[in-house]
Amino acid sequence: MKNFCYLPLLAALCSCAGNGPEPGPAGDVPGAGLGHGMIVLGEQLEDPYTVANMEEALASVYPTKAGRIALDPTDLYVRFLPKDEAQYDALLALGLVLVDHPVDYRIVREGDWYHDPSVAEDDITWQYAVVPAGFVFPEDVRYELLDECFIADHAPSTKADGIDWAEVEREAFRLTGNADMLIPATRADAAASPSGRITIVDPAHSSEPEGVKGVMVNCNCFVKFGQCYTDADGRYEMKRTFSSEPRYRLVFRNKKGFCIGFNLILLPASVSTMGTGPASGMDLEVSADSDRKLFTRAVVNNAGYDFFESCNSTGGSMKTPPANLRIWLLHAMRSSSAVMLRQGAMVESGLIGDFLGEYASLVEMFLPDITLGVKDLTDYSEIYSLAIHEFAHASHFMQCGKSFWDNYINYILRSFVTSGFVTYGVGTEKDHGYCEVGEMWAYYVETMFFRDRYGDRSRIFGSSFWFTPQTLVFLDERGLNRYKIFAALTSDIIDKDIFQDKLLALYPELKSVINRAFGRYK
Repeated sequence: MKNFCYLPLLAALCSCAGNGPEPGPAGDVPGAGLGHGMIVLGEQLEDPYTVANMEEALASVYPTKAGRIALDPTDLYVRFLPKDEAQYDALLALGLVLVDHPVDYRIVREGDWYHDPSVAEDDITWQYAVVPAGFVFPEDVRYELLDECFIADHAPSTKADGIDWAEVEREAFRLTGNADMLIPATRADAAASPSGRITIVDPAHSSEPEGVKGVMVNCNCFVKFGQCYTDADGRYEMKRTFSSEPRYRLVFRNKKGFCIGFNLILLPASVSTMGTGPASGMDLEVSADSDRKLFTRAVVNNAGYDFFESCNSTGGSMKTPPANLRIWLLHAMRSSSAVMLRQGAMVESGLIGDFLGEYASLVEMFLPDITLGVKDLTDYSEIYSLAIHEFAHASHFMQCGKSFWDNYINYILRSFVTSGFVTYGVGTEKDHGYCEVGEMWAYYVETMFFRDRYGDRSRIFGSSFWFTPQTLVFLDERGLNRYKIFAALTSDIIDKDIFQDKLLALYPELKSVINRAFGRYK
C-alpha cells in the first residue's frame, strides 16, 4: 500500500539505536532468482486439481471404474477481501495460508507481493487460500469461491481403494496442458516430499554455514500446498508429496511467533520467493553477496530466534518479547526503534502531529513494534547486533509495562528535538531516567551477545553515551549476569540511582561490586 512509504518518518522520530558503522554503498545486491516489487502474472492456467479435471483423469487412467467412484470435493479454492487488518489477522488466526496472488496463473516475473488492479491501492488486496470442504466462513469477511478441488491426500477413503492417485494426478496435469510441470515419470523421485536446508554464512563467526532458524518454508503447485518450519540447523521436511515442481517461498514468520514484515503492502511477514524447484526440495545458502533483502531478513530472523532461546536457558530466565512481535526492516534508514505500538504503547499524538501532520493517523492504522534501519549495514555482525539491541528492548517492555514505555518513548521523541536532534538527548531533560535505564540495558545485552558470538571481549556498545552501559558489563564480568540484572528491571526502576538500589536489595552479597560499578561510571 502506497501510504506505507511515509511510515519511516515515525521511525526517524522515535529512533533509539543509532549504533553501527556505515560502510559501503546502499542498495540491493542482485540475487539468483529472487525478485522484489510486484509479481507479474502471465496467462491463466487450468487447475488440474478441480473435481471435474480429477474425475476426467480418473476415467482416463481407470476407464472401467469411470462413473463408479464419485469424487467429492476435499478442498475449496477461495479468495478473501478483508476490509482491514483486524479481519486479515482473524483469517490468519483460523490457520489459513494466505497468498496475495492467484495460484492458477503463470508467473512471468517473481516478486515479494501482488496487488489486484481492481482493488484500490490503499486497500488490502484479495487474499487467496485453500480451505477444507467443510470450512465455516467468517460472516463478516467478504469471500468468493473460485473452484471445488479434489486433493487425494485429503481424502481418507483413498488410502485403500487400489487406485494410484499419484498417476491420476499426473494424468490431470497432462489433460489440462500442464505436463511441463511434472517430474519425468522415469525418475525414481517422480513423486517426493520436499526437504532441504536453508543456511546463511557469517564468516566472522564460523567457516561453516549455519541454519536459518525457525523460518517458514512454503511451497505450492496450483492449490496443493506444503508448509513447515526449519529447525535450529536450518533443515526442513514437509509431509506433503508432489509429483510436479512446486514454487518455493521463505515466509519470515518465525516459529517463535515474531514476524519480520515490511513491504509496500500489508503483510505480517515478508516473503522471499525462491522460485520453482524439485519436488524433493530446495537448499539455499544465503550470504552477504546474496539478495540484500533476503540476507537482512535471515540475519534478523536468526537474531530473534537466538534471543528468544536465550530468554530461557540454563543460565536463568527472563521474559521473552511478545510472541506476536511485528518487526519492520527499513532499507533506506539508519535509525531503529522499539516503539511497541502493536502491543499498546502510546506516543503523544501532539508530538507526532507536529512532524507528520496528516500522516499522524498512520501511527494508529499500522502498528510496528520494532523498526530496524539497515541502510549501509553489510556485515552479518552489524545487523545481528542491531537486532539484538531492539529485542532486548522488547523483553524489557514485557517486564516494565506500557506506562514505563510510554514515558520512555515520549522522552526520546521530545529530547530528539529539544537537544538539537541529538539521539537520546543529553541526560538532563525531564524523564531522562527512563532512557537511562532502557538504553543501559539494551546496549549491555547487545554487547554480551556480540561477545558470546564473536569472542571480542573488548567491544562495548554505547560506551560513549551518558547512560554508561559499561556499568552493567562491569557487573556481568563479576558474576551478575543478564538474568539477575533483568530481575531488577521492574516498572518502578525509572533512573540509574533507583536501579542501583534495587540491585543492592536483590543481591546484598554483591554490595561492594555493585557500588563500585555504579561509582566507577558516572
